[in-house]
This record gives sequence, structure tokens and C-alpha cells, in this order.
Amino acid sequence: MPKGTKELNKELQSVINPKSPKKAEKIYGQVVFREQDKIMQIKNNYDVLWEKTEEPFENGTGVFNGDLGVILKIDEANKAMQIKFDDNKIAWYDFQMLEEIEHAYVTTIHKSQGSEFEAVIVSVANASNLLLTRNLLYTAVTRAKKLLVLIGPKNIIHFMVQNTNIKKRNTGLQFKLMYNV
Repeated sequence: MPKGTKELNKELQSVINPKSPKKAEKIYGQVVFREQDKIMQIKNNYDVLWEKTEEPFENGTGVFNGDLGVILKIDEANKAMQIKFDDNKIAWYDFQMLEEIEHAYVTTIHKSQGSEFEAVIVSVANASNLLLTRNLLYTAVTRAKKLLVLIGPKNIIHFMVQNTNIKKRNTGLQFKLMYNV
């Protein structure tokens, strides 16, 4: 049975960061956030205050879509969560801001664009031909720094390698640039 990122994240959390009396948790909707969970920011938020407690010491505002981090502390008394991002920014999130993050044990190819990871496992499944393109496969495999594992039927992977069809996008960008709209 195929599974999406939400289900896979839940399963991987139970293996990589299992429930423990030593780790605080916060339930938000159907999601259980736990100290030491790997997370991803999924919306730009220009107002989040952060600081770097390692050299170079800095502080500022703004956490952006695609930023990855780890939950350091869940503070029920203050209804807040401390997150350390991969660039060493440390920020506090009120519990009301939890809609801006999601688990990042597994993510989509689209959300991984612009990032690199030591190891990448790509699950390839039968889908619309519009999704099974060489460009998408290229994006997926180029996220891996050291290890890449492709999982799926060989015929689908072969189809993706051969499928160079790119759907033309009608965005209106050229018009906007030409006429400063």
C-alpha cells in the first residue's frame, strides 16, 4: 500500500525518535511533535526572532520555507517550542505557530529543491506521466551528497529517464516583466 509523507514521517519518527519519558511532546492536530524531531519550516515567516549562540554570534528575524531544524525543547508552561535550524539559528515558536512546521524525516522532491542531504532515498511509484519526468528524477537524485537509493519498479525509472516531455507553463511572467505590472 503506497504511503504519503505524513504516514512515512510518523513511522520514521517512531523508529528514529521514539516516545520516551525523557522527551517532552506536543500534540498538534494529528501530529505529535517530540524533542529531537527533525522538522521543516513550510511557510516564510519574516517575524520569527532568532539568535545564533555559536560564532559568529548574531540575531535577527526571519525563518523561511524549506529551512530544516531540530526541536530542542518543548516548554508546556510557556506554550512554546525551541528549534535549532541547520544554519545554527535558534528560535522560539509559540504553539500557535506549529502550522508552519512539519516533520522532515521524509519530504517531497518539490520541498527538497534547493537542499542537499548526505543520503537520499527516492521512492518511485506509478503516477501521472506529467509527474514521471526526467527533470523530476534529476531533481531528486541531485539532492544526495554521498548516498542515493532508488526504490521502485525499474520500468518506471526507465520511463522517467526517457520522458523528456515538459509541460509548457503559461505564467504571464514575460508580460509582467515587459510592462512592469
